[in-house]
Amino acid sequence: MKYRSVFDIIGPVMVGPSSSHTAGVLRIGRMARQLLGNEPAWAKIFLYGSFADTYKGHGTDVAIVGGLLDFDTFDTRLGDSITIAKEKGIEIEFIEESAKTEHPNTARIQTGDNHKEIELVGVSIGGGKAEITELNGFDLKLTGHHPAILVMHNDRFGAIASVTQILAKYEINIGHMEVSRREQGQEALMVIETDQKIDPEIITQLEKENHIMQVVRVSD
Repeated sequence: MKYRSVFDIIGPVMVGPSSSHTAGVLRIGRMARQLLGNEPAWAKIFLYGSFADTYKGHGTDVAIVGGLLDFDTFDTRLGDSITIAKEKGIEIEFIEESAKTEHPNTARIQTGDNHKEIELVGVSIGGGKAEITELNGFDLKLTGHHPAILVMHNDRFGAIASVTQILAKYEINIGHMEVSRREQGQEALMVIETDQKIDPEIITQLEKENHIMQVVRVSD
């Protein structure tokens, strides 16, 4: 296994107690906020496996809410994140689930603001790392460790090529890319992780392309 840095081995700089149950789950909450594109007005958080069993004692609840508030892993406000969310008027609900999942550290978040709602599934894979494995019914793999864009598009000939051509024009190198669709010819989702950050002007140009419905940028 290759590691990007020593922190992949010893874990991130963080408020404890657990890299999997605190730092990893915070990143799930933070990616949920980024994918929503705004501070949420409410969130329902479904916890599975070990998260459901130990979330209060291990700080999973305060960590995932801290992520929704855009706190970092070392932010000293983490312990008060639930109180801060209440003060902001954000409605938070935790639901303990008994269903079996592929990964023991799994959370499903339904969240939204006054304009948009999303639902995602995230797993904490150890060492403070996390992956989003599902978004609004689409299967994907999004780590949050690299700059990324999610492109919702019509499943049509040339849609993928138009996106990759624009990225090439701006000398953006693709590190990982996958496409998921529910049915042939219907809505599809591109997940593209890149080696360089993607400027807002690139997002604007992508959104002008035929068959592109929405582009969401996820920061590293």
